[in-house]
Amino acid sequence: MVLPTIEGCGSDPNIATKDHCLFCFDVLHSHLTGNPSPEPNFADSRCALFVTWNTRSGSHWKLRGCIGTLEPKQLYSALHDYTLNSSLRDHRFSPIKLKELPSLQCKVSLLARFEKASGWQDWSVGTHGIIIHFADPEQRGVRRTATFLPDVAPEQGWDRQQAVDALIRKAGYSGAITPALRDSLSLERYQSTIAALTYDEYTAAMAGAGAGADAMEAAGAASGSRAVRLQVAA
Repeated sequence: MVLPTIEGCGSDPNIATKDHCLFCFDVLHSHLTGNPSPEPNFADSRCALFVTWNTRSGSHWKLRGCIGTLEPKQLYSALHDYTLNSSLRDHRFSPIKLKELPSLQCKVSLLARFEKASGWQDWSVGTHGIIIHFADPEQRGVRRTATFLPDVAPEQGWDRQQAVDALIRKAGYSGAITPALRDSLSLERYQSTIAALTYDEYTAAMAGAGAGADAMEAAGAASGSRAVRLQVAA
């Protein structure tokens, strides 16, 4: 199945668009219903990326799964694989079930501009994602690392120190967080483009594609030509 286009295919392939999110929704829907995976409708590229699933909680969104890669990979295959990894294999959550889809939002982050920071405070909240590396001061020979995407700190209302401290915990360190530990960190910063799509927006796009396919089929029948009906996931 070829997906409809929401934002067009002429944009920079390393900028996240709603078309990437639509692809993720359809990959997950196809997997959960046992149907073939869709064909991408956007340009391929090589980039690092994360796929995030949120679920509606009142008037807010709550994390339901997030997995990605900091190593650049081919976008077509990586977006497919990390769609399924983030929705079904994030160890913090149970696998997403088909009945949950109507409550979900998908976010795709494409990462770029990685650079080493001069210290743990050398980054800007809301602009940079961060990766930390450090030696565990309580376990000899153990090195820890973790990352937060650029949107995490502003969503949580964190300043730089709060974000770094939370990231130290995410890396698995449970000891005291001291100024000396923060100063020992190696920190990389990066930027990303982010696109988001709700399930309602996904179904609206697919329904629109179905209506277009019906019109094409009718026109084909009227002219005596053969038309192929688009199979719409709903």
